[in-house]
Amino acid sequence: MKSEDTPFEGGPMDGRVLPVLLGITGHPPKTYRIPVPDPHGGPPTVLIYRRVSRGQGRFTQRWKYVHDPAGDQGGGPRWPWRRPDATPGGKPDDADG
Repeated sequence: MKSEDTPFEGGPMDGRVLPVLLGITGHPPKTYRIPVPDPHGGPPTVLIYRRVSRGQGRFTQRWKYVHDPAGDQGGGPRWPWRRPDATPGGKPDDADG
């Protein structure tokens, strides 16, 4: 598999450059999750970095990762046929009866 040295900005990984595997399109993943173990044996903390453009290279698009302290609020792809999380206006859905 091909990888690319990608810089990280913000958070604990600020200033570091890591080799990130590229997908079949030649782009790194849109989000990069780094699990950090808890020193007291609890569940690990997950640092989330989002991919943003760092400009056009000579022949290809260049990328970097920026720390997202809010975490994963999107929950995945936004398909057009998915229901929204809450019914607007507080009205019950017709399917609920």
